[in-house]
Amino acid sequence: MRSVLRRREAGIALALLAVIGVTTAVQPGFLLSGVGWRDLLLTPAILVVLAVGQAVVVITRNVDLSVGSVLGLTAYLTGRLFIAAPDLPIVVVALVAVAAGALLGLINGSIVAFARVPALVITLGTLYVYRGVTLTWAGSDRIDAGDMPRTFLGLGTQQVLGVPVLTIVAAIVLAAVAYYLHTSRGGRQLYAIGSDPDAAALQGLPVRRRLLGAFALGGALAGLAGVMFAARYGTVSSGAGTGMELQVVGAVVVGGVAIFGGSGTVAGAALGAMLLLTINRALPVVGIPDFWQRAVVGVLIIGAIALDRVLANRRSRRLAAARDADPPSASPPDSGTPPGGTAPPGAGPNDREEVTT
Repeated sequence: MRSVLRRREAGIALALLAVIGVTTAVQPGFLLSGVGWRDLLLTPAILVVLAVGQAVVVITRNVDLSVGSVLGLTAYLTGRLFIAAPDLPIVVVALVAVAAGALLGLINGSIVAFARVPALVITLGTLYVYRGVTLTWAGSDRIDAGDMPRTFLGLGTQQVLGVPVLTIVAAIVLAAVAYYLHTSRGGRQLYAIGSDPDAAALQGLPVRRRLLGAFALGGALAGLAGVMFAARYGTVSSGAGTGMELQVVGAVVVGGVAIFGGSGTVAGAALGAMLLLTINRALPVVGIPDFWQRAVVGVLIIGAIALDRVLANRRSRRLAAARDADPPSASPPDSGTPPGGTAPPGAGPNDREEVTT
């Protein structure tokens, strides 16, 4: 129990519960009403999916700033597919959008892995490229709710046993990615690459292949988030997803995923997403102005980064102390002298007679 409470995820969960508790005390409808409970679970669903994909990329010591643009492009693609083929099954449309997102993520990963250009630079560029494609394609047009099937739009508000469908989708994505990271060889290799990419390459790990997979997964989940966005809001314009990349990175950092790679969990990233959006909903309820809402989020991000550095330095000092407390044996390995023993006169390193004391 003590080890669970020491985890970063536990602290984030407690902070989330505290925000919900205080806000509910001020305004009971925030949680206790049917709409309040639904919004509490539904509002973070899209950001949770994006944060899970981003966390995988950040674990490898990279970042993908294009996820907001990928969401906007795939959301518009979803609407255009329904307009072009109204009878197309929803599953097929979703798979096409996910595949498109994976392709866009793979483009990012290919440049990072093969050209060895920093991911921050590449994805900042593709952020504008993908957004430009959406602007060129959509122009001043937008997808309206009447252009999409009612069954698809129903997914944005439909509930199963009181839990929104989109929240269930986000939970399934979170569970699947968490299981992969913590049980598969590929997942462990992602952490090794993020800890030290050069050492991982020297150990023979498939660094390029894992980077491609991480970026493709992040893009695929951004594509899925685009489908969820279209279902949730029913209207898609060329500006869909603008600015979400900053929310995603903030959620990942607040969730305890080290921005320098090699540590963190997707569960923490999901909790970070829920905490940020719950704070955004809670602060207006308690009468906090919009300026302070942004300031609180900024303080959380700075505090999370500072905490990561403190924990990393503490871990380094602990490892150094353990190493100094257990120094290697001072006897040469081939001296022929057993620990605590005395070699007889004339005994050399090749003397195989047993030495007695």
